[in-house]
Amino acid sequence: MKVVSFLPAATKMIYDMGLQDYLYGVTFECPKEAADQPKVVRCILEGKNYSSIEIDRIFSASKAQGKSLYWVDDALLESIAPDVVFTQDICEVCNIDTVCTETAVMKLSKQPLLVPLSPNNLQDVFECAITIARALGKEEVAFAYLARLQQKTDQILDQLRENRSPLKRVMLMEWIEPIYNCGHWIPFQIAAAGGVDMLSNPAGDSIVTPWEKIVKYNPEVLVIAPCGFDQKRSLEEMSLLTAKAGWETLEAVKNNQVYIADFDMFTQPSIGTLIEGIEALACMFHPRIFKADGNVAKKFINYTQSVQSLQSV
Repeated sequence: MKVVSFLPAATKMIYDMGLQDYLYGVTFECPKEAADQPKVVRCILEGKNYSSIEIDRIFSASKAQGKSLYWVDDALLESIAPDVVFTQDICEVCNIDTVCTETAVMKLSKQPLLVPLSPNNLQDVFECAITIARALGKEEVAFAYLARLQQKTDQILDQLRENRSPLKRVMLMEWIEPIYNCGHWIPFQIAAAGGVDMLSNPAGDSIVTPWEKIVKYNPEVLVIAPCGFDQKRSLEEMSLLTAKAGWETLEAVKNNQVYIADFDMFTQPSIGTLIEGIEALACMFHPRIFKADGNVAKKFINYTQSVQSLQSV
């Protein structure tokens, strides 16, 4: 069986479950494990270093014109002749959507099974792992994989209960300019880590959120994780936030509880990386109870400490 993944999250879960031998093609932004795989999907933003504002404008213009940011290497896809193609229909700016995928697949001599993965909440992402494994005839692998991950979230919940930890009032930003709140599965991650984001949109799209509303909400913890940005990239644009009126008055700022986090723990819906996100959030929300180690420790930084480190250099 030959599989092509048009979705980085699906690619990540395929590798996490040890099913990569079925994989014959991926997108340009799939995780490092798939670096040697043929790139079937490309993007007009690939290799460019646009600002948040520029990316938003490009996407808005593309959407208004009915165009996609992504394109498929039709010749490569035809040569692979896949049996299964995984795609998504959640965000047309983050990844190629099902409509574009269907258009590319219709041209193929051999028609593959098209499997859309479109989770809305955290439980849906768990189900996606089962859907992937089932399509490959390896459903039992998914159940073992998910059981291991469930143990991690259970341990976090047990620790929160044991310490009677109150919920922290938090906000997670999915974009800096304009500011977007968080949606879909991220509010559920926040809840699992011992927090509540009253500005979020659980199981729905993230939306533009006025700065005045954020100042009034006054989060205790602020997590900045723009979609597609790692810590270094986000730090380059922090001045867009710190220059805003009322920044210094935020409780999160006054108490040094502003964090910069890698996007792939949140807006990259592989269940393994989302569980890492829950572990990281628990460390941000309740640092007296949870300490980051291993890979999780590398995935986020305290903004104040990072600024102080740069100033001391």
